[in-house]
Amino acid sequence: MSDFAQTVKQQADIVKVIGGYIRLRKAGAQNYSGLCPFHKEKSPSFSVHASRQFYHCFGCGESGDVFSFVSKIENLSFPEAVRTVAQKCGIPLPKREYNSPEEAAEASQRRKLLDLHEAATVFFEEQLRSPDGALAREYLTGRGVTPEAIKLFRIGYAPDNFNALRERLAPIADAETLRASGLFSSKDQEDQVGNIVQGRLYDRFRKRITFPIANESGKVIAFTARSIDSGDKAGPKYINSPETPLYSKGQVLFNLDKAKAPMRTMEFALLVEGQMDCISVFMRGIQNVIATSGTAFTEHQVALLRRQTTNVVVNFDPDAAGANAAEKSIALLTEEGFTIKVVTLDGGLDPDRFIRERGVEAYAAAIRSARRQSDYLIDRARQSFPGSSAEAKIKAMNYLLPHIRRIPQKLERDQFAHDAAQKLGIDSSVLRDELRQAALKRQDHIDSHVETRVGLGLSAFERFFIEAACNDHKSPDEYQELHDNLRRFDEKMRTEARIDWQHEVLRNLTAGLFEQLVARPKSQDVESTGVTEEQRVLLRKVFLEAGESIRTHEQDLEIVRDLEIQALRWTIAQKRRALDVTTSRNSPEAIQISQEILHLERKLRELECN
Repeated sequence: MSDFAQTVKQQADIVKVIGGYIRLRKAGAQNYSGLCPFHKEKSPSFSVHASRQFYHCFGCGESGDVFSFVSKIENLSFPEAVRTVAQKCGIPLPKREYNSPEEAAEASQRRKLLDLHEAATVFFEEQLRSPDGALAREYLTGRGVTPEAIKLFRIGYAPDNFNALRERLAPIADAETLRASGLFSSKDQEDQVGNIVQGRLYDRFRKRITFPIANESGKVIAFTARSIDSGDKAGPKYINSPETPLYSKGQVLFNLDKAKAPMRTMEFALLVEGQMDCISVFMRGIQNVIATSGTAFTEHQVALLRRQTTNVVVNFDPDAAGANAAEKSIALLTEEGFTIKVVTLDGGLDPDRFIRERGVEAYAAAIRSARRQSDYLIDRARQSFPGSSAEAKIKAMNYLLPHIRRIPQKLERDQFAHDAAQKLGIDSSVLRDELRQAALKRQDHIDSHVETRVGLGLSAFERFFIEAACNDHKSPDEYQELHDNLRRFDEKMRTEARIDWQHEVLRNLTAGLFEQLVARPKSQDVESTGVTEEQRVLLRKVFLEAGESIRTHEQDLEIVRDLEIQALRWTIAQKRRALDVTTSRNSPEAIQISQEILHLERKLRELECN
């Protein structure tokens, strides 16, 4: 380690530096804890020791000093990490040394591009204040953008001129750097031998309001520009900087540099779609707001967000494009273990218009009443696939299952499926079983044969009993263990649910059929095991239409446990219905049923926690 690096390390406060990336809480005299930014977790296992100046994650094992943290989280080399920490601590930098000419050239280009973007930002700000910017100022005033917002977000105006910015920047950069900046366009042509001849550079942004896009450190790296014209000649309403050595649209979140600290304080992020939404909300005091800038949410953006919080409230535009973008964002955030809520504003308004028309208090109330992602998605399913037919319900379920599949926690998937069955009005036990089993197994659809099984009235319990009894791929010991578990399960449920279990749930699995299937020689055809024509039709339906299921032994044992959980829930529901029709809650009968419900609920909790 160089003398300069050693000096920086001695002067740097590791708690302050790391606290600029993630939320830390004091956890002792010298210790601070937070969620590890290097792996997914919901309970803090990341620890920072103030006096010893090191960090350690008890979850993933990552550890090191302030330089290794910044190097890993920013994807920097060691020398770059030293310089970054020095800048954060206000320590003057020595002249930089590079490992290779290529590294020096790349760093030099990045500095030049940052300087160009800063100069372009200043130019656009000047133009907005000039007489040529009058129409742009009028537009911004009409949208409720205050002078304070214009100054804070450095909003500017690109004049209606092909050469104004190029002439401004030409004295401080060569043509190659100007071309690489993304601030200019050119009409390249092909010569007679097929070589590309680069055309003359001209300003990319013209007669547009400019919104600078900053990186996490607050340095301008790109622009979004909005047309102030209307009609066919205006071109696209918004245009963005292209991909450059500084800017990749999937790796930046608009306003993250200003929203980091408020996110950690508020313990959640408000995710909106456009820059105007973000600016309008931020300037009215809700400062934990960031925007995707109209692009699809990416894994890199999720990683940026995770450093600050794992709680997100999504408020995209209410149109079809906004709803689709919200669903994609929810899907990606769900896979990464975020807790997500969704705001749907009254009147189909976007955040900017809503807050201008109805005020910040109404908007804050809407955020507080944001719905769980499951409730939002279930409502979307109901709207997209209305009707009470089995076909409509299956389509709604298949819409929801990809979202359910992404949820990492098994119990949360189960709860989502349970809520979906209730709100979609799925009364059929077959459909409920299909939905729950698909959710638990993280399937993204229910196959087309489910409609046949719905008509047949074959429950998931019955189907699994039959498939398990006929699974010829197991060893004799596995075969015996599974069948013993199923017998115990069946006997237990007949005791708990009494005669209802056979009549309501296993009505197609007639007495003796399971044992007949278990005793069936492997060489014997499954269908011929049935004694009656009804039994043979039943077996044919399972294996010829649905297809024989081949699962691992561990999967089968897990399904037996899941079936027991589902059966307990079914039994509790049956007893609650019986309790509802009693003449008095104080009658001996009602008291007896209540005690049975409490007993079953305790058993259910024990099973779910195992």
